[in-house]
Amino acid sequence: MPKKIAITGAEAVIRSLLAEDANLVFGYPGGAIMPIYDELFKFQDKLHHVLTRHEQGATHAAQGYARTSGKVGVAMATSGPGATNLVTGIADAQIDSTPMVCITGQVASHLLGSDAFQETDIIGISTPVTKWNYQITKACEIPEIMAKAFYIARTGRPGPVLIDITKDAQFETFDYSYQKCSGIRSYTPITTLSNKEVEKAVELINKSEKPLVVWGQGVILGNAEEELKIFLEKSGIPAAWTILGLSAISTDHPLNRGMVGMHGNYAPNILTNECDLLIAIGMRFDDRVTGDLKTYAKQAKIIHLELDPAEVNKNVHVDLALISDCKISLKELINNIETKTYPDWIKRFDELDKIEYDKVIHSDLFPSKDGLTMGESIKIINKHSNNDAIIVTDVGQHQMVACRYAKFIRSKSNVTSGGLGTMGFALPAAIGAKMGAIEREVVAVIGDGGYQMTIQELGTIFQQQIAVKIVVLNNDFLGMVRQWQQLFFDKRYASTEMVNPDFVTIAKGYRIRAKRVEKRKDLDKAVKEMIDSKEPFFLEICVEKEDNVFPMIPSGASVSDIRLE
Repeated sequence: MPKKIAITGAEAVIRSLLAEDANLVFGYPGGAIMPIYDELFKFQDKLHHVLTRHEQGATHAAQGYARTSGKVGVAMATSGPGATNLVTGIADAQIDSTPMVCITGQVASHLLGSDAFQETDIIGISTPVTKWNYQITKACEIPEIMAKAFYIARTGRPGPVLIDITKDAQFETFDYSYQKCSGIRSYTPITTLSNKEVEKAVELINKSEKPLVVWGQGVILGNAEEELKIFLEKSGIPAAWTILGLSAISTDHPLNRGMVGMHGNYAPNILTNECDLLIAIGMRFDDRVTGDLKTYAKQAKIIHLELDPAEVNKNVHVDLALISDCKISLKELINNIETKTYPDWIKRFDELDKIEYDKVIHSDLFPSKDGLTMGESIKIINKHSNNDAIIVTDVGQHQMVACRYAKFIRSKSNVTSGGLGTMGFALPAAIGAKMGAIEREVVAVIGDGGYQMTIQELGTIFQQQIAVKIVVLNNDFLGMVRQWQQLFFDKRYASTEMVNPDFVTIAKGYRIRAKRVEKRKDLDKAVKEMIDSKEPFFLEICVEKEDNVFPMIPSGASVSDIRLE
């Protein structure tokens, strides 16, 4: 039995975090969580706390940390507005399957329900966007609930957990001991794989003449990158990725044929509706991937490798499901499938790739016009980072361009807000991403709109001296909304043009090195200076104001209706 010691609930929280190897916390103090922060002060040599400038920043930083480190991110905040400010990041983590434990302070238990100062029902508010939540009113509950929180957050399909602790529980003394959670009755993180279903899948794969793999973040969360690579190389099947699956295998792998979805690549989108077998691995058939479900891959047999049974047949009816960890499923398939190649099918991809290159990619990367493009900016970042930076993107045109043109040679290199599409995500997420992979170069690529939603986190970067590189692709517009207004609302640019401040002066105000680039002749040198810097660096790149991102599948249209202009 673990040794018991008499301590307060607040100290128990800190000791529990350390027992779970959570030695980094992002947060913001306040009255209802002050006892925990007081104990944190005493343990600061063992547990590093990063003071963000807003509670939302704490959750996004915890997400970035989780995505690059593979560990559970931790965020803390006080009650009331502190807790509610966490909700956007929690919702983002829920839909993008990011393991995170959020700890909130709460008013004393005898005040619950009395509308006390800074009291909010955060359990009720967060229930729809957490994997699990719990309110602690007695100190003796803390060890068991903290152990469960970390177990639930990291196992199975990962996600956010919220623990709300009343102030009296933080002060209360009890006999503390800690035991990590290794299982919970009725909670089965991984389903046992069916050998019969594997046999059926192998038969479908071996018989297929035009197969296509689409993989998602499940491959990265399941640490199945090597298995995916071996499976593709043995099967010879061309593959494409969802936005969160990017970087699972090298972008220059010959069987990696690009991105599916609204602004994905031409070939994999078109050929989704020509393949005879679609193998979906660790992805959930999001509407931005499928377009019109009535026309999505109707000609194909569909095999779904998925950990979460709730995702199977939720959006797209599949012919066969391998419900388990995709690392396990892929190993079984590798051991049984035939070694094949598909030269004629691959040639079809090559033909469509050339069409996209001629109509879209060449002008994005090698523009003839005077104004800078987002695409060439990403190309130069690739060059000076040797395709090995972690790219953290916000939401909008720059996000789609970065995902299309960023080059990666190793996994966990793409950090973005996928399902929720949270503007303001990138700057704080880059802080966490860098702290989760301190040896790697981290470049945040952000639009001028999203940047200003969490711009205060420059203060966190300055205080912590975190050497993130910040690139704002400034087009003086809410670019993605403006593009839709141009294409579908007769160019009525309602409330999308931005009157921006002097971003360079603001960065310098936070004592961060900063530059602005307006001319092509200055771009290469400025990016090199940024990448070479051992300190935080801000670079504003002024790009064309009314460029559009293509290809594009109009909302609700079929993937076959993808537009190149």
